[in-house]
Amino acid sequence: MHKLVVLYPKPADPDHFRDYYVTNHLPLIMKWPGLLAYRYSFDVAAKRGETPYFAVFEADFADAAALTAAQESEYGKRATADVVNYATGGVVVIHYPVQEGTV
Repeated sequence: MHKLVVLYPKPADPDHFRDYYVTNHLPLIMKWPGLLAYRYSFDVAAKRGETPYFAVFEADFADAAALTAAQESEYGKRATADVVNYATGGVVVIHYPVQEGTV
């Protein structure tokens, strides 16, 4: 599995961010080809002190090629271009292959 993680620092208008994200941005994401699952939260906390992030998004893909194909798709390009409409605090995007473990 390959994971995409998007970290959002605090925006200028948190209410606008939440509303726009759920109403406009997530519907673009849900149309990504190859998307296996996604999760997001506006309740990001730090173990100590204040968290540097307001929101987090995670998406799962079969592999790096599937993520690349999703990002290069029509909806991937639209989602990337859409970020400026709500993420006034910027954005940090990372991705990586997931190593599984058992307990």
